[in-house]
Amino acid sequence: MVLSLDLARLGAAYAAGTTTPCDVVDEILRRIDAAGEDHVWISRRGAEDLRAEARALTARPVSARGPLHGIPFAVKDNIDVAGLPTTAACPAFAYRPENSAPVVEHLIAAGAILIGKTNLDQFATGLVGVRSPYGTPRNPFDPAMAPGGSSSGSAVAVAGGLVSFALGTDTAGSGRVPAAFNNLVGLKPTRGLISTSGVVPACRSLDCVSIFALTVADARAVLAVAAGFDAADPYSRAAPPGFALAQRPPARFRFGVPAPAARAFGGDPTPQAVFDAAVARAIAAGGEVEEIDFAPFAEAASLLYGPWVAERSDALRGIFADHPDALHPVTRQIVGAGFSQGAADLFAAQHRLAALRQVTAPLWQRLTFLLVPSVSRTFSLAEIAAAPIACNSELGRYTNFTNLLDLAAIAIPGGFSPAGFPAGVTLIGPAFHDGVLAAIAERMQRDAATPLGATGLAQPEAAPAPPARSVHPEIEIAVFGAHLTGEALNATLIALGGAFRRPCQTAPAYRMLALPGAVPRPGLVPVDEGGAAIAGEVWALPGAALAALLAGIAPPLGLGTIRLEGDVPAFGFICEAGAVGEDITAFGGWRAYRAARR
Repeated sequence: MVLSLDLARLGAAYAAGTTTPCDVVDEILRRIDAAGEDHVWISRRGAEDLRAEARALTARPVSARGPLHGIPFAVKDNIDVAGLPTTAACPAFAYRPENSAPVVEHLIAAGAILIGKTNLDQFATGLVGVRSPYGTPRNPFDPAMAPGGSSSGSAVAVAGGLVSFALGTDTAGSGRVPAAFNNLVGLKPTRGLISTSGVVPACRSLDCVSIFALTVADARAVLAVAAGFDAADPYSRAAPPGFALAQRPPARFRFGVPAPAARAFGGDPTPQAVFDAAVARAIAAGGEVEEIDFAPFAEAASLLYGPWVAERSDALRGIFADHPDALHPVTRQIVGAGFSQGAADLFAAQHRLAALRQVTAPLWQRLTFLLVPSVSRTFSLAEIAAAPIACNSELGRYTNFTNLLDLAAIAIPGGFSPAGFPAGVTLIGPAFHDGVLAAIAERMQRDAATPLGATGLAQPEAAPAPPARSVHPEIEIAVFGAHLTGEALNATLIALGGAFRRPCQTAPAYRMLALPGAVPRPGLVPVDEGGAAIAGEVWALPGAALAALLAGIAPPLGLGTIRLEGDVPAFGFICEAGAVGEDITAFGGWRAYRAARR
């Protein structure tokens, strides 16, 4: 039986005692030897060192095991690991760090076993995966095709069954493009959620550590360990109170897709077919699709190749000045161009980006996520050699804007070409919405029924869903009167960042009163007998805005627990006992009552 390295099966094998970390290390060493010169690794830990660590983990009592006990992983070689050199795929730049990056320390402390450091586009400059003096990692699906970059080695290591997960980085798509080329999950978290201390910067203000995994559940489990505020990282951000990665997918949601005129596939039918199938799966999962104007996102993406190139150039100023010949020719060309950008150009671009953020912000009041192809098309190694800059730019069409607009994203497998080459799609949402994105992405990956990476193994059985609860950054609130869509106070919800989620109906245990006052509004009163089901809506409100909403609620109304249809508890508007008003229960809801009065 082939050993699967997905966390579910590997964890179950450890729990049952049928496999040990020692067994896993030996199997991985065998697989690496069998793969031959695949250009995946820049450096690896010695076999005896790995076996000694595996023996120590095996000897641990069950009560002392961490959440990633015995899980093998790899690290992109622009992330520091104590005891191994950091090269960023440039031997002249190499140094030996005294300490591992905090993200690596978190993973090892949780019981994960570091196998080695992986190849990349030099200094994480590229989406193609071919700009390295250590060679081009061999795509496990077709050696004539690109592996995707810049986190090429990390993606190929996971797809090839050499590790369970791998760390990459993602500034412009380096954690999502290789996922698409290797049939993987590529999780690009909210900027600052994972510390970038100990990471060789590309564009420091945009850089993210990303996660390649076989399943969404695996990526989410790794993120739960890897995330954490780091005061030493000036761009680190603490997750808001109540932030949770483990969430149930919403039963109903609305998602956006680029309007057909904005969808570019470069004549490649596979990404287009995979995208269309993913849209259908999202609808089947409870989604309502909306075609959106993609132009602001495309314009934001184009800004990356303007003044933000200067940020990359600044990070590489020393090596560019002292050892220019050590740079890959394309990398040297890109870095050199960045020095021509001026401060005025940067400020103009920052102002334009701020305007684009304002233009796109209203979308998140009604959309749970934006669904896009992970890449518009795939490229062979020969095509990239003939047009390296043009191919790279095309690969960033659906990725480059994400960090500039402070969005979270997760790429998932979607299907294959007739020749068996993979393609995928990406879910994108606001910062700190990583949990809901993962919840929906997990269902979509499962419904696509794609195998795990290039292993040919089926996905593991689904884990039990987490408890249903409202989590930050959003709190769902059931509304039944003046806050309904189109009613007098609905603008208040929108101004506070509220987003419509779905219609709802209470359990048949309420009466509705029309309350007196300048603003017509109803009151929902719980009763033991003679109640009815009342129609309403569920809105999602940023947790930080809850106090402002409460401050504007006049008695006898307040917020409390409402029982919705099916006896599902929800947070919503409710009326104090003893309130006086016209009984309008028979109308079944505020809108029906208002329509009858017009």
